Amino acid sequence: MPSDEYFQVVEAMQAQAAGMIEGELSVEQQRAAMEAGFSFPLQDDISLTAADANGVLGEWTVLPGSDHNRRLLYAHGGGYVLGSIGTHRRLVADICRAAGCVALSLDYRLAPEHVFPAALDDAIRGLEYIWANGPVEPGEASSVFVGGDSAGGGLMLATLIAARDRGMRMPTGGIGLSPWADLAAGPEELSAFGLEDPTIPDNSVAIKASQGWAAMYAGDADRSDPFLSPVFADYDGICPLLLQAGSVEMICRDTERVAAKAREAGVEVVEEIWDDMFHVWQGFAPMLPEGQQAIDRIGEWIRDHA
Repeated sequence: MPSDEYFQVVEAMQAQAAGMIEGELSVEQQRAAMEAGFSFPLQDDISLTAADANGVLGEWTVLPGSDHNRRLLYAHGGGYVLGSIGTHRRLVADICRAAGCVALSLDYRLAPEHVFPAALDDAIRGLEYIWANGPVEPGEASSVFVGGDSAGGGLMLATLIAARDRGMRMPTGGIGLSPWADLAAGPEELSAFGLEDPTIPDNSVAIKASQGWAAMYAGDADRSDPFLSPVFADYDGICPLLLQAGSVEMICRDTERVAAKAREAGVEVVEEIWDDMFHVWQGFAPMLPEGQQAIDRIGEWIRDHA
C-alpha cells in the first residue's frame, strides 16, 4: 500500500499535468514547466561547482565526507528535449548522500536544436573526463558509475554500449531510473502499458508527447538504432546494472526488456519494479518516502560495487 504522501504527490502531479495539456505548448514552454515543477530546494551542506568536461558544461555535486574518487556521471531526464542540471540538482545530491560519492551532472545538448548523436557524444566526453578528473583536481577515479533517469537512463545505457564498442574503459556500474530505452515504440505499443499511472490524466497526450520528443532527437536516424533505443543493443561485456522502474508507468517494459537482454549476455543485473510507483518517483524523495527508499537502495548498490 503506498504511503499517505504518495497520494499527495500524485494529486499535485495531476494538477500540473492538467495545466500542461490544456493547450499545445511550445518546446520553450515545456522546458519552463519542467524547470518549475521538478526542482526541490538543496540542503545547506551541498557544494556545487561548474566544470568543463572536455567541452561539455557540467556541474560537480559534493557533500562533506564524500569520497572524491568514487564518482557518478549523471544524465538528467526530459525526453532529450527538456530538463537541465538545475531540474535534477536535488535528485543527484540525494544519490550522492546515500552513496557517499561525488557526481558530475552533464548539461548535454538537447533536441531539437541538437539531434542524435549529440547527447551521446557529450556523454562520452563526460565519461572520458570523469575517469581522470575529480571535483577539486585531476586524479584517477577508483570507481565511476554512470546514471540517469528517463531519457537520461537510456543515454546511460547507450553510453555504456558506446564505451565498449570504442574500446574505452568500462564504468564500474550503470544505474537507470525508469530508463526510456525504446524510442522506436509506436503509439499502439505504448498504449498497452501505463494505463494505470495515476499521474497521467490522458494517456493519448503522454504518448503524443513522447513520440514528439523521440522524433525531435532521432532526426533522420533509424529509431531502432541501439544507441537511440538500447532495448535493441547487445550487452556482452557491459558493467553491472541497477535498473528501477515503477509498475504502473508507461515505459516499465523498457526496463524489463533491457534487464532480460543484459542477463542473457551474462551481465550482473539488479532489476527492481516498484509496485504502484510512477515515472521517476525517485525525484520526489524530499516529499515521498518511497522515493527516499529507492535512493537508499541506489546508495547501497553503489557502495557495494565501488
